Amino acid sequence: MKIIAIGLALISAVALAIGAQMQNDAVGKKAALSGRSHVSFRQLLDLLKHPRWVTGLTISAFALILQFTALLLAPLILVQPIGAIALVITSVLNSRITKTKLNSASIFAIALCTAGLGAFVLMAHQVAVEPEIDDGNLMLILAMAVLLIAIFSYIFFSGASRFKPLTFIIGAGVLYGFVATLTKVVVKRLFNQDGFNRIVSGSFEWETDSLTLFALLSMLAAAFLGGWFVQNAYASGPPDLVVAGLTVIDPLIAVSIGVVILNEAMNAPMPIMMGFLGSGAMSVMGVYLLSKVHPQVSTSRAS
Repeated sequence: MKIIAIGLALISAVALAIGAQMQNDAVGKKAALSGRSHVSFRQLLDLLKHPRWVTGLTISAFALILQFTALLLAPLILVQPIGAIALVITSVLNSRITKTKLNSASIFAIALCTAGLGAFVLMAHQVAVEPEIDDGNLMLILAMAVLLIAIFSYIFFSGASRFKPLTFIIGAGVLYGFVATLTKVVVKRLFNQDGFNRIVSGSFEWETDSLTLFALLSMLAAAFLGGWFVQNAYASGPPDLVVAGLTVIDPLIAVSIGVVILNEAMNAPMPIMMGFLGSGAMSVMGVYLLSKVHPQVSTSRAS
């Protein structure tokens, strides 16, 4: 099952890279026409009329379906980091399409992200387990999700113009990390606790199903906010920088939940745990460095 999950995650990463490039092109043109480095909610709705953006969104949705399927087959800490391959693909695509040659610092930053997450996957494959998700763990995840949704809702209602591009990249990564986690929790509970049959028969069990329902609502809220954040990230920066944030911050959030709350690394020895910390720090440093040295970011600052 782990091998199938890894294969699905790899295909998902390719689809994510293509979808991100197409959406970035459409959103970037929209923002350029408005003379702003962000998109309003009204402009976001207008993008539904843009064929390239809709196609990119469809491909990205397909990537998410593959990713969520992989999550059903393997632990979070194994599946989520594999999406880092999307960063390499997006960087090559964007460089060719925009005819922007990546500088050596950008290549180093991308290599840092990819190497860090690659090392993480290799270690996770050796130790990852998938224990049952009990109500106590779910309540803790939901408390964290609600707090973060409240924080990022404040940014949403405050207006995009008040915040820097890195804010949107971090926000999208954090929110999508919780979307992945909550999706896995909801589907697992529906399968393992006979939830689908109760939905069909209309027999609602308050103690069991209320938590599942709240997790579903939290997942939808995080997905909506995450979508707004990522579109504003596309409007204010190159797609490989956005994908770098998503493929590093998203898995780090999901993996942290998997390790700390869901005990997916309960059998990991101390050297592996230290390796997790080191590889995660390497990837985060790569994203930060890319946000500073990417040629398209540097050009926009100079102008």
